[in-house]
Order: sequence, then structure tokens, then C-alpha cells
Amino acid sequence: MKQDVLAAKQAQVDEIAKQLVGAKSVIVVDYLGLTVEQATEMRAELREQGATMQVVKNTILRRAAEKAGVEGLEEYFVGPTAIAYSETDPVGPAKIAAKFAKDVDAVEIKGGIIEGKAATLEQIQELATLPDRDGLLSMLVSVLQAPVRDFAMVVKAVADSKDDEPAA
Repeated sequence: MKQDVLAAKQAQVDEIAKQLVGAKSVIVVDYLGLTVEQATEMRAELREQGATMQVVKNTILRRAAEKAGVEGLEEYFVGPTAIAYSETDPVGPAKIAAKFAKDVDAVEIKGGIIEGKAATLEQIQELATLPDRDGLLSMLVSVLQAPVRDFAMVVKAVADSKDDEPAA
């Protein structure tokens, strides 16, 4: 029976390590005092952004971080710990965790992983202030359209000035 428990824990360590390696960002939060409704709401918002949240034992997290080669997180694996991560969007989990940390006293961001490296609370909060993927894409499109739009306005102004000139 003991071997079965150890095998199950090792499988969990392997799975979490795989998630830590594959994630664009991982946010480590303290969730003590979070109500079921608040936890459900947070999970739903994360799911909408393509992210996942799960509660993990600290010893499992320590071993998974060690296996994933991520150093500097050991200090965050104290007390009740949940991780929010995304394999596609590095900003989404940080934004949602920061929103809940601001709105709900029970949520506290401890730190995390950004692009495979340990990140402090300050770095996570800075990441949370960035626009999301759709916002960044719309900014990029606007920047790419600007030269064409400006050229079109100049051509229209030249055409309008030609129309205003008296015939000779």
C-alpha cells in the first residue's frame, strides 16, 4: 500500500513539474480564507483566459520545482498554496490573480515563474499591468496601419487642394 501512495505522489510531482516547465507563467498564491464562491469565480475567470488553478501541497511543489529546474521559489511554498498557470498567455494568470488579490483580502500573491525563471511579487504585479494578448495585438495592428493611414490622408489632402485651385 505504501508503494502505491509513493507512486501516486511521484506521478503528481512529475505532472506538476511538466506544467511548471511548459507554462508561460505560473503564479503562486495564498488562498486561505477564500470562499467556495470566490474560488469558483477565480477558476472560471482563469479558465476563460486559458489558464488553470489548482491547490497543491507545498512538498509536492518543492519537489516539482526542483525537478523542473526552477530555483528561488522555496520561500513561497509555505502555508496554503495554489498555483495559477497558462501555457499560452503569460499575462492572463497574473492579471486575474492581481485583481483577486486587490478585491479579496483572502488572496495574496506570493511570487511565481515567468518564462521559466522565478519571479517576485513586484515582477508579477508589473506583468499584471501589461495589456492582455488581444490588447497587444490591437496595438500592433494600429501601429502597422498608421503609415498607410497617414499616406492616405496626405494623398487626400493633395487631391483636395488640386480641386480647390482655380482653373487656368
